[in-house]
Order: sequence, then C-alpha cells, then structure tokens
Amino acid sequence: MIRRARGRGLWATLLGAILVALVCWGSGCATGPPSDPDNLCSIFRQRTGWYRASRASAERWGVPEAVQLAIIHQESRFIADARPPRGRFLWIFPGSRPSSAYGYGQILDGTWEEYRRSVGRSGASRDDFGDVVDFIGWYGSRAHRRVGIAWNDAGALYLAYHEGIGGYSRGSHTEKAWLLPVAWKVDARARRYQTQYDGCRKSLERKRFLGIF
Repeated sequence: MIRRARGRGLWATLLGAILVALVCWGSGCATGPPSDPDNLCSIFRQRTGWYRASRASAERWGVPEAVQLAIIHQESRFIADARPPRGRFLWIFPGSRPSSAYGYGQILDGTWEEYRRSVGRSGASRDDFGDVVDFIGWYGSRAHRRVGIAWNDAGALYLAYHEGIGGYSRGSHTEKAWLLPVAWKVDARARRYQTQYDGCRKSLERKRFLGIF
C-alpha cells in the first residue's frame, strides 16, 4: 500500500509539472527575467511564449512588440511580481507602498479592473506576461483613439501610460522634469529593440509557422 501511494504521488507530481509546462508554453509565464533583457531577439528566443503573446497583442491592437517590451523593461525589468518600494516609518520600519502598482507593467488596481471589464477577461493577471502585453496594446489603442498618439511612438505612449490618458492630454507630464528623460529612454530602447527585431523577425515567424514554437 505504501509503495502504491508513493507511486501515485510521483505520477501526480509529474502530471502537475507537465500541466504547468503546457500552461506556461501557451501563456508565456516564466520563473524569472530573461538572461539578456537588452536584446529583443534573445528575449523571444529564450521566452518563446512571450514572442507568441507579444505578436498576438500587436496583431490585435497595433502597438508593436518592441514598444510593448520597452515599456515593460522600464516598469519592472521583466520581474513578474514587481511592486514599488515601500516607504519608511520613523526612518526604520517599513511603511506602506506609494501605490497599488503591480506586476510586469506596474499597473494600478483600478486601471487593471477597467481593462478586465473592457475586454471580458476576468481572470487576467498582472503577473502573467501574455495578459500584460495585451493590456499594453489595449491601452495604447485607447491612447491612439483618444489623443492621437501613434502606435509606434513609444515615448508618448509611455507618458500617457504613466500619467493616464487624461493627464497626458492636459499636459501633466510637462510639469515633471524627471519624467521626460525616462520617456526618451523608453523611446530609445524601443528603437533598439525594433532594429534587433527587424533582423530576427523572419526567423521567428518561420519557426512560428512551422510550429517549432
């Protein structure tokens, strides 16, 4: 009986691992940041689920893959459960966090709930890469429709992402001298990512077509 119970436990463990692997293959979840976060081709080759998810978001919403990942790099450095650092109470004790921002895209609770209601994805999670790139595409599409930001204008999209579309339209970003250089950095990274992607895109698409990943 003990041997049979152990055998069933082993099979259950193996089955669970297989199911987790299949889910991650489809959604692009991963245990940590990619080994070379500065190279888009390396990221997509290492995280094939991320490539599929980013490609699907670009096809659905129009925001390029390079822009999606440049925003995520800035917000979380590809850390799934990233949060803003806590403040300090009496300079010693950990205090509260400055906002409810969470996940790959550092998305606020209210904004995330609005996205889930809008697209009908009640189970979407901010620590799921596929859900977050879809969110970034959705948000960029809204910014394009409401204030005319081009889908590939990573700097302006980041400002709208950070300030909210309403805040961006009111020019709130112009009052934050520290924020504009951050947006320029996001824009520069998106351009580098796009140049890299232009060099490996055909290879990635061919493998995708052949079902290699």
